[in-house]
Amino acid sequence: MKTIFLDDFLINGILKEKAFNEKVNKLNWDEFIDKRVLIKGCTNVPVPTWAYLIITARLSQKAKRIYFGEIKRPIEIYNREKSND
Repeated sequence: MKTIFLDDFLINGILKEKAFNEKVNKLNWDEFIDKRVLIKGCTNVPVPTWAYLIITARLSQKAKRIYFGEIKRPIEIYNREKSND
């Protein structure tokens, strides 16, 4: 399972919208084609809902399945096979 760590989008411990969008646009989304992907939130920083939505929207075009939470207990939030039924 591939993991996107939202900590990687922080600048000095803060999620800034402009910088976040720039990093999202620079990501190579093709590396997630047909993969199971976990979106792992920040440990000490509250993450706005829009950040999860933006990443999920991008991933849903590529990934096979998308999960949220912890590696040991991921919560499935998207499954391409189920969405095509």
